[in-house]
Amino acid sequence: MRPPRLILLRGLHLLCFDISVAYCYFFSSQVRRSIVYGDQPRNRLDLYLPINTNGPKPVVVFVTGGAWIIGYKAWGSLLGLQLAERDIIVACVDYRNFPQGTISDMVKDVSQGVSFVCNLIDRFGGDPNRIYLMGQSAGAHISACVLLEQAIKESRGESTTWSVSQIKAYFGLSGGYNLFNLVDHFHNRGLYRSIFLSIMEGEGSFEQFSPEVRIKDPRNREAASLLPPIKLFHGTSDYSIPSDASINIVEALKGVGAEAEVILYEGKSHTDLFLQDPLRGGKDDLFDHVVSVIHAGDEEALAKDASAPPRKRLVPEILLRLARHISPF
Repeated sequence: MRPPRLILLRGLHLLCFDISVAYCYFFSSQVRRSIVYGDQPRNRLDLYLPINTNGPKPVVVFVTGGAWIIGYKAWGSLLGLQLAERDIIVACVDYRNFPQGTISDMVKDVSQGVSFVCNLIDRFGGDPNRIYLMGQSAGAHISACVLLEQAIKESRGESTTWSVSQIKAYFGLSGGYNLFNLVDHFHNRGLYRSIFLSIMEGEGSFEQFSPEVRIKDPRNREAASLLPPIKLFHGTSDYSIPSDASINIVEALKGVGAEAEVILYEGKSHTDLFLQDPLRGGKDDLFDHVVSVIHAGDEEALAKDASAPPRKRLVPEILLRLARHISPF
């Protein structure tokens, strides 16, 4: 996970992008790019809007990964476009990366982005009562911190600009939720301890930014009761963040009475679920699962989902295999 290789991976990510995806991102009227949600650098989000504008739409707030160093809202463009095809609005939230910001800045930024969506998404055709929070990799960690911090604030009666009750479910993809368990693992994979400690504001902040640890604190028992259903997805061949990270936090959440489950994908790597599989086209179990949760109870939407054509392949298999082989993740 060495920084130069991070840049290489994102270069390959862009190389693998289908031209039509890039064209849609920059030129489609369905994509509203760089909407300002705050006053800090990178306080921007992209909106992906369905063609069908009949009635308010469910909304997914998506937080991309990138090892807390190279996250960028455009990394969610393929997911945004594909969910928009299913009549779901997607807001991809950007945030300050290290060294421009550290973990508390990232959590603050994403929380402010969520607040923007919760309070203003109706202006874009979204349903403020059907909002889902989703994060991938580092984005899963940051968004989980945001969700739990919000629940803790509400349990203490603090004033907030959005409510956990507005989030109908949380989707975490290939995330890490316990910094104590990850620091040595990341060091051995090239995200060196000194850099990681700088990102996370020192070892003294590990508990505050480890949702798995924080949820076990008896003082946060009431906050746990406020959390929405938690659904985590992880590949069993993820060597960047082992699947135990998702298994362990689900056990911790269940231990305090929260509704949580983990779905494991045999043989899938850290990037397969988010990058290679969607680019490969055809059936995508993770995508179908997320859509089924969002459309639960909406018979018309479920019927449309059942009759949707298979998604087309966007990238030749040889490029996808190359991406999997050289990926530092």
